Amino acid sequence: MKLEVPAARQRSQDAEQKDKAAGVLGIEPWKNHPARLPAPLPEADAGGALVPPLNFAMVDDGIFRSGLPDAANFRFLLSLNLRSIVYLCPEPYPEENAWFLRQNGIELHQFGIEGSKSGLTMPETLLLQEPLVYIPEETIREALKVILDVRNQPVLIHCKRGKHRTGCVVGCLRKLQKWCLSSVFDEYLHFAAAKARSTDQRFMELFDASSLMHLTASE
Repeated sequence: MKLEVPAARQRSQDAEQKDKAAGVLGIEPWKNHPARLPAPLPEADAGGALVPPLNFAMVDDGIFRSGLPDAANFRFLLSLNLRSIVYLCPEPYPEENAWFLRQNGIELHQFGIEGSKSGLTMPETLLLQEPLVYIPEETIREALKVILDVRNQPVLIHCKRGKHRTGCVVGCLRKLQKWCLSSVFDEYLHFAAAKARSTDQRFMELFDASSLMHLTASE
């Protein structure tokens, strides 16, 4: 005998399947932050896909990280309701990106940190006993002050690829949040992968967060 599924139950099952599919596509985290979703875009723009930048991730409530966004990512950035961007490269901000920020009232905070010129991976630097690459600690501190200021949030932190400079800043933020060092390194390695640098990890290990402990990161 064929059993008929009541229409209301069938609609409930369909909705559940759609929710599961949304989680696979990475939409699930936004359910916890409905207040941060923007107003609907104009109908002419509503059909475009939301494409996150390279290495995008949520760091904490109101704090995000990524590589350098391009035009294909602009609609996604709008969905974050950003107030500011912390840019960690010394090069001028791309004009197209700067125009996007001006049009949407997003403030740019630039902290120019030179990228490593060695190009060596972590196993190679360990083998060659690479000296500590200079990372300006005071610049990291100033960037963290901007990031942790709730008046600047939601904020996106990015460099070019979202690996080394962004990884160091986020790693130092984790020390402020009292993460254990192994967890700090695990997160760094998740994004840097084969391009991980021992100098970055040594910098994070030695970073003194005590002078910033009065700043409160979101719990």
